Amino acid sequence: MADLKNKEIRTLSVDDLNSKLKDARAELFNLRFQMATSQLDNTSRVKIVKKNIARIQTEMRARELAVK
Repeated sequence: MADLKNKEIRTLSVDDLNSKLKDARAELFNLRFQMATSQLDNTSRVKIVKKNIARIQTEMRARELAVK
């Protein structure tokens, strides 16, 4: 999963956001597993994936509040 930009996230549908969030969480799980077994080479990827998750969750919450 590539690094997502805010502009890209805003153009996605709710279903796409949920899909991207699920993929990002799975990737984070795999990265953590690799880190625990000392197989992770690029440790900065964990930070990038966490930021992507936060961006997606922020956009989802903003849409939720806009509906109310």
